[in-house]
Amino acid sequence: MTRITTSSLTTNTERNLQAAMTRLATIQNKAGTQKEIGRPSDDPAGTANVMALRAQQRQNEQFSRNVQDANGWLSTTDTAMTTATDLLQQVRDLTVKGANDGALSPDGKEAIALELDQLHDALLNAANTQFMGRLVFAGTSNDSQAVKAVGGAYEFSGTSGVDRRIGPNSTVRVDANGAEVFGPADDSVFKLVRDIAMELRAGTNVASQIVEVDKRLQAVLGAQATIGANHASVLAADDALLSDSVSLEARRSGIEDIDLGSVILELKTQEVAYQAALSAASRTLQPSLMDFLR
Repeated sequence: MTRITTSSLTTNTERNLQAAMTRLATIQNKAGTQKEIGRPSDDPAGTANVMALRAQQRQNEQFSRNVQDANGWLSTTDTAMTTATDLLQQVRDLTVKGANDGALSPDGKEAIALELDQLHDALLNAANTQFMGRLVFAGTSNDSQAVKAVGGAYEFSGTSGVDRRIGPNSTVRVDANGAEVFGPADDSVFKLVRDIAMELRAGTNVASQIVEVDKRLQAVLGAQATIGANHASVLAADDALLSDSVSLEARRSGIEDIDLGSVILELKTQEVAYQAALSAASRTLQPSLMDFLR
């Protein structure tokens, strides 16, 4: 026969109260931190999954920053090419106008040549466009200019080929090769515009130069089409990264974060259970005979 003493009854009651208090403290901690996993030992497998998800989130954030940088590069490059296209179209119109020898006086040709000089300088400015201190038509160059007019010649500085990684297995080029867009140094659009102005001043018919202007115009448009395709890839990657970000956060939250409604319900349940345990203990541990014999 098992003998139940006051000491054993007190010990069991304390143990049960401590267990109830521990459960209450655990659920209170979850409600306070709003985290299902307070420490790795709470759920080792869940902790490993959360760590892997957080690593993916950090990678996704880096790709998003790369996308924003690529978007800036490509937008700037596209704007520069649009400007160059508009300028070349003006060059073409002036060349066509200057080719009409019979309707132009020497003063008229000089006026057209002056306009071409201005367009020449504007084209050089477009070719030297920068994004955050980097030349978009000489991306790896540390020079202040992508194209320099040195005497009667033109020099392209540096080389292009700036890439941005926008996905685990995806990179995109964000700059353009100045020599490919504007033509090589000895056959560039800048030299062409300058030559047309010189021929007008010399009284030479510039009709044959219209074809050359068209070639350079098509080269710029072709390069701009490539930039546009790269820009479309970057924008698509941005949408995909945003979708991945939402998905990763939902998966992480599903493992690590609490369901607040169910936790509050469980907290109230544990509070009621603890109060019931206290009430039962107060009734069970009544004064013993020894308390009256003191």
